[in-house]
Parts: sequence; C-alpha cells; structure tokens
Amino acid sequence: MSDLFDCADPEQRSRGIEAAVGAVRNGRLVVLPTDTVYGIGADAFDSAAVAALLSAKGRRRDMPVPVLVGSWHTIEGLALMVPQSTRDLIRAFWPGALSLVVRQAPSLQWDIGDARGTVMLRMPLHPVAIELLREVGPMAVSSANISGRPPAVNVDVARDQLGELVEVYLDAGPSAQQAASTILDLTGPEPRMLRPGPVSAESIAAVLGSDARSLTG
Repeated sequence: MSDLFDCADPEQRSRGIEAAVGAVRNGRLVVLPTDTVYGIGADAFDSAAVAALLSAKGRRRDMPVPVLVGSWHTIEGLALMVPQSTRDLIRAFWPGALSLVVRQAPSLQWDIGDARGTVMLRMPLHPVAIELLREVGPMAVSSANISGRPPAVNVDVARDQLGELVEVYLDAGPSAQQAASTILDLTGPEPRMLRPGPVSAESIAAVLGSDARSLTG
C-alpha cells in the first residue's frame, strides 16, 4: 500500500523523506514535488527500478528518463565534458527550470532508456526534492503522469494516475511553475532548444552571449 506524506507538516516531511530514501534504495518508485511539475522517480543506477518507472508511465525506452541532481557539482561525474558555457548556464539557472542535454560520461553504469550516449540533467528548485536527492544521489525522474495524459501539478493528480505503482508520495502542495522545464540540447555544435518552458530563449541567449533566434531556429 502506498504512503502519502504532507510535507507542509515538519514531522510528516521528516518521516516522508526517510520513507522515500528507503523506497529508492530498495528499488521502489516515489513521487516527489519539484518546481515545475510533480515527478515519479527511482534510483538512476538501478536499471530494474528505471524499467519499472517506464512501465508505470507506459513510456517507451526510446524516450529516456531525465536525471535530477541535488547539487551543481554532481554534473562533473555525469557529463563527458563541462565546458565554460555549460557552467555559465548552471550558475544562472540551477536550481531551476532548465534541463540540459549533455553527452554522458562513458563510465556510467546505468540504463535510463535508449539515450544514445546522452543524458538530460536538471537541479530542481524545491527544498523537498533537493533534500531527497542529497540523500540518495542522482534520480531518474519523469513527470508523474501516464504518458499522453496531462502532467501532475499536485500530488492528487499523480496519485490518481499512478496509484499503488508508487510506494511513497511526498505532497508539497501545488507546483510553483505548473509547466514542464525548458530543455536545451548541448550535444551539437550549437545549443538548441528542444522544448520551450519557464526559462526563455532570451534569458539563455543572454547568458551565452548569442541571439535567441539561434536557439530555436
């Protein structure tokens, strides 16, 4: 049976984080709040747990699962290279609603789907998510909904769709952004926006010293 914890209550939040940490470490799925939408998450290095996540969502392997991290520095061990331009973006927008697609480090022993040597990384701007991520390390996290249905902007929507497939639900009220993150692909010769979102092309271009049209063209 799934457990739901109200993170507005300090005691429940503490028990909820503890339960979520235990669930993730035991290969189970959890739903956690982020600044964009609620996410369904698993240990990024547990391939069976990631497969269970994809199954719960009805998502194919050709749609690999993004990875959330709890600090800026975690990217050093996950990305093949972290050039200055990527560091500038991280300083400007992390934690926040910008997801970065980068070439993953070849030494990584994980299976997050058919990512073809890439990984999408983000550090969310949410204290509950950060606390959990700093306890368990990088998590494979996708929006907490069945594929093709609207993303969950509160825990009730996630619970209605995912039910007992998830062991722990962390409720922190409505999502702040209520929109999926901006996705920026850094694997090509030039940065390219794959999905618009809360972080605008103009804001990204200002950090990179480029023209916003070059990101979306």
